[in-house]
Amino acid sequence: MTLQLGRAISDGIKRVLTPTGGILLVAFLALQLLTQASINTAVISFFPEGPAGEIEAALGLTLPVSGTVASGLFVGAVILSSAYFVVLSRALTRPTGKLSSFPSDLYTHRMGRATLSMFVGGLVVGLAIMIGFAFLFLPGIFLAVCFLFFTFVVGVEDRGIIGALKQSWALSRGNRLKLAVLVIISGVIGFISGIVGTLFDITNAAIVGELIVNTLNSILFVLLYGMIAAAYLQLQGDSPERIDTSGVSESLDGIGS
Repeated sequence: MTLQLGRAISDGIKRVLTPTGGILLVAFLALQLLTQASINTAVISFFPEGPAGEIEAALGLTLPVSGTVASGLFVGAVILSSAYFVVLSRALTRPTGKLSSFPSDLYTHRMGRATLSMFVGGLVVGLAIMIGFAFLFLPGIFLAVCFLFFTFVVGVEDRGIIGALKQSWALSRGNRLKLAVLVIISGVIGFISGIVGTLFDITNAAIVGELIVNTLNSILFVLLYGMIAAAYLQLQGDSPERIDTSGVSESLDGIGS
């Protein structure tokens, strides 16, 4: 099926500008802040009290816990992030008329298996993309495009890691140049966030900078995932390999309508 990129972008924005999108945004921001603060706290714990204070001022957000506890919180945040993307994929691919609600099925249906697949598969995909960028850059973009729908295949179709990688590769075939636009948007978001963060670091306002950067990141990335969800629904519409997810997001026959 040929992707209509403009429609995917507009539909994705509409999906995010709903109560479901608002819930996903707040949750993503909370995870971002928890992850950043736990990393900062763990780093500071390696330094003696004097230098630690200076480093804390430079890093920004911290937590009133020990480095060991902060490290544990970081691990927990990473696992929660995997579960979050399972929920996000299910939530944003529902019919637009149902995005005013947030039913419990979104975060209870086979969450253990899906979270594990998302976590392990995310590591595999992330490592492959990093290697691709490190060598010739273009292979990194190519792999990012091919595995763009991995998150949605795991969450919506309830597939395992290998099956999700294969399905994402198949869905992207024939539309990779258009999908590359979404990957480039992701890079632009990271670039903008980096500039904003650097400006606040220069002005010695690290905490304010982290709050603004994480809020900006959360808004832009949830919007981006809304667009990816819309693109996924378009390309999945004519696929013979649709899987009924037992009420999590309804049969994909009707999702794109």
